[in-house]
Amino acid sequence: MEAELKSLRIDRSAKKSLGPSPWTSRWIIGGVLLFAVLGLGRFAYTRLNAAVEVETVRARAPEAFGPGGAGREVILNATGYIVAHHKIEVASKVVGKVAWIGVEKGDRVKQGQVMVRLEDEEYRAQVLQAQGQLNNLKAKLAELENGSRPEEIARAKADVEQSKADRENALITLRRTKDLVQQGVLAKQSLDDAQAKYDGAVARTLSLQHTYDLARIGPRKEDIDAQKAAVMQAQGALEFAQTQLDNTVIRAPIDGTILERNVEKGEFVTTGFVGDKGAKGYVVSLADLNDLQVELDINQNDFAKLSPEQKGVITTDAYPDRKYEGVIAEISPEANRQKATVQVKVKVLQPDSYLRPEMNASVAFYNQGKKTDSRAPAQAMVTVPASAVRDGSVFVMVDGKALKRAVTVESAGPDGVRVSNGLIGGEDVIVSAPAGLKDGQKVVVKKS
Repeated sequence: MEAELKSLRIDRSAKKSLGPSPWTSRWIIGGVLLFAVLGLGRFAYTRLNAAVEVETVRARAPEAFGPGGAGREVILNATGYIVAHHKIEVASKVVGKVAWIGVEKGDRVKQGQVMVRLEDEEYRAQVLQAQGQLNNLKAKLAELENGSRPEEIARAKADVEQSKADRENALITLRRTKDLVQQGVLAKQSLDDAQAKYDGAVARTLSLQHTYDLARIGPRKEDIDAQKAAVMQAQGALEFAQTQLDNTVIRAPIDGTILERNVEKGEFVTTGFVGDKGAKGYVVSLADLNDLQVELDINQNDFAKLSPEQKGVITTDAYPDRKYEGVIAEISPEANRQKATVQVKVKVLQPDSYLRPEMNASVAFYNQGKKTDSRAPAQAMVTVPASAVRDGSVFVMVDGKALKRAVTVESAGPDGVRVSNGLIGGEDVIVSAPAGLKDGQKVVVKKS
């Protein structure tokens, strides 16, 4: 029994040898704690440096104008898009494959400059065919107008003389046969044969006489007129074929800039139905970038503030420091019922290479009759929401950061406050900035 109890006893020394050492356990615990501390530190760093969500509003264009406009009072600010006054989609007048295209997007072209050439082998063949038909009809007309040749008239006359001789001979034979029949020498059948031969000779003489007369007179006037009409018809067919050939060369209709290149070499151009993946309806689109307008949708409540040829100052979001004089050139004769707006187009008086169609643009319309004190220097007054100004400064979002700028509040109105110094217009101003927002802190626009 004692031996069996000893066999059931746990060997403490064997268990101790299988477990980890105290130093190993300490290293494991230390690693876990270090990993936890690094994770907490990274989390805290991320939270401290996370971008703050903010709301921004674009600062409105300033009220100080260029030459002749200083001191004018702004009566309305409106935003819209720059558009080309006349945008032309140049299409082909004939169908065919593009053989060559010599313009790229942005290229400037002159009126009459060759932009695209189509394959023209078929059209050249049609020109040759029409030319041959015309030459054939002209030759026939010349033949009719010149009449019969002298040799032909002489031959016709000789045929008449020969037929007369045959007629005289037939007459003598007829008389002789008649006498012989009366004498009973010949049968009556011989008399009938002689009479028929004589009658044939008379008819042939009359026919040849008419032919001779026609040869001397020449073709009828109606025949000549009909041939002239056929020549004119062939001439028209030739000119049409030549026009079709000329239309394979597509030229610039005006001086302008290429806005879009719609075809490539080998593509098919058509004048009829155009599919999404089929033949192209036009080859390029172009416009004169020296004739630009700003397209605005004016609210009906503000429409009464404007009038034809109202002047204003145009600024763009891309270049807020550049200003252009403009004047209302077009007012839509009808309003948009869904938007409750009226479309107005403002002509840019002196555009430059900075302006591009479809750019965002703002127009500050000013009162042409009312001026402020002309002795006071004009200041650049920028309008921002009242909630953007705090303690004489505003935050502007630039490259994902909030930059603090000091401003001077000049006046307040229903559309915001007017400030000077620090802003030029067009900046993204942060409204209702968080209390803890700091200069240079990362910010991101809050998603609506």
